[in-house]
Amino acid sequence: MMEFRGFRRKNGTVGVRNHVLIFPTTICASTVAQMISREVSGTVSVVHRHGCGHFGDEKELMVRTMAGFCANPNVAGVLLVGLGCELLTPELIAEELVKTGQRFETLSIQEARGTTNSVARGREMAQRLVKEAAAASREVVPVSELILGLNCGGSDTISGVTANPALGVASDLLIAEEGTVIFSETPEMIGAENVLTRRAANAQVGSRVSAVISEAYASIKSMGVDVMGAEPSPGNIAGGLTSLEEKSLGAVLKGGTTPVVQVTDFAEKPEQKGLILMNGPAHDVVCNSGMLAAGAQVIVFTTGRGTPIGSPIAPVIKVSSNSDLYEKMRDNIDINAGTIIDGTESIQGTGERIFKDIVDVASGKLARAEVLGHCEFAIPSIIPTV
Repeated sequence: MMEFRGFRRKNGTVGVRNHVLIFPTTICASTVAQMISREVSGTVSVVHRHGCGHFGDEKELMVRTMAGFCANPNVAGVLLVGLGCELLTPELIAEELVKTGQRFETLSIQEARGTTNSVARGREMAQRLVKEAAAASREVVPVSELILGLNCGGSDTISGVTANPALGVASDLLIAEEGTVIFSETPEMIGAENVLTRRAANAQVGSRVSAVISEAYASIKSMGVDVMGAEPSPGNIAGGLTSLEEKSLGAVLKGGTTPVVQVTDFAEKPEQKGLILMNGPAHDVVCNSGMLAAGAQVIVFTTGRGTPIGSPIAPVIKVSSNSDLYEKMRDNIDINAGTIIDGTESIQGTGERIFKDIVDVASGKLARAEVLGHCEFAIPSIIPTV
């Protein structure tokens, strides 16, 4: 059984990073959260536009995503920063974190009497969390503890014959080690329904796969857009793709060849090991945030056009589909799968190289997005904000 060096948490999960997260539960607290993070070495923070005016299913989605992201195994502790009059308060998110065993502190700007006092108080809380996190050390753990998130964006005509199938090999290798792989972007499965339903572990999972893809298509069509037979993304069109079906058939290859064992909602933690389909939008940053909220510790992102995005709490490994992109964006790309089309490497060999890099990154090697400081984060809205 393969192993890596990770941080074993008290709740039994394993992190590949040891971050202290300063998390604003509302947009109104984002600047204060950033101020605190800038003053305390060893912390990271996010900016988002949510926290007020969420009701019903959307409120549930926001709470699940925020709490899941804060409870990710890569986070040793979290400081929840709120304003004091919003719907999504630190206390509401804290209720969910208690269930996970996550270490947290809460701070209200109104109770602290303004920005200056909040930053001073938050600095003390964050320093305490950093000191506690520093006591953690890496230990040898089985690769089966890894949950890998898959993403692809800015595809080109060879993404489906180089980077994506090579990532599929890496996915199969991790699942063979009893690890877990999550892939999402449901709109980019439209046209590939039959491929995925045939791979379902049982009839119930197959029915669910078909249902979420059909729902995604119906949702798009309800807005007066029919994407069947067309490619709506300008970047994908520029990359040479002619239809969404063509994009989808290439995109699903990154999930490898193993059965789909479960279909989850956005940011929902898997109950099983193996290949998981997470129902969610194709927005790259949103997709990453959802998989991290579901517990993924590492993300691999294939691209034929190039993208710089990362995450504040997790490594996002970039794989280019072609060598021209790799040379053009060397500061952003970790692995070149263009070697396949160049004829110097096989799909299997490239996939094995990706898998090795996943294990190395899980053990502490920095991905390019981490080196550059990329920390993108977003949550989808499903109803108009009040």
